Amino acid sequence: KLGQVRELVGQRRGDMTEMHQRGDFAHVNFLIPARGLIGLRTRLLTATAGEAIVHHRFESYRPLVSEPLPRANGVLVSMVTAKAVGYALFSLQERSELFIAPGDEIYEGMVVGENARSEDMTVNPAKEKKLTNIRAAGSDENIILKPPRRMSLETALEYIADDELVEITPRHIRLRKKLLREADRRREARRGA
Repeated sequence: KLGQVRELVGQRRGDMTEMHQRGDFAHVNFLIPARGLIGLRTRLLTATAGEAIVHHRFESYRPLVSEPLPRANGVLVSMVTAKAVGYALFSLQERSELFIAPGDEIYEGMVVGENARSEDMTVNPAKEKKLTNIRAAGSDENIILKPPRRMSLETALEYIADDELVEITPRHIRLRKKLLREADRRREARRGA
């Protein structure tokens, strides 16, 4: 577990300054930039199965070493404003991890999941199943969805890329693109290139 902790802190430009063994536990001090702390507690607790105790305090101002590493995966962006439907989410969960559940209100430009690949993908999470009068045995599948990943404010702030925002309401914390319309995002990408 200590190796995982050092790797997580190292990814955030942290350096180990000292380490003491105390029985079954290790007391480790790191020097890490303040922006590297965002989201670190959650990842450390996950890596150590809840056994980590994290405490931090300000040490000094220092020059910026380097930018944090960018997110490896792209996101799924909604192309419609509607309510999410289980049928559409079932087909999306095969290639992604979802942030929404059936019945959640969605809008164009909202980030609804994490893509398994590195690029962003525009999707329709409100697509209904086409109904016909003919029923065949075994044609209807039971839809079993994995629970969506719900993010805290700290996790959402750590997760977003430069072209995304965190939207906070009294009931929800959502991610969205800065430019909601897909045509606007494409135009901006061409302008940037």
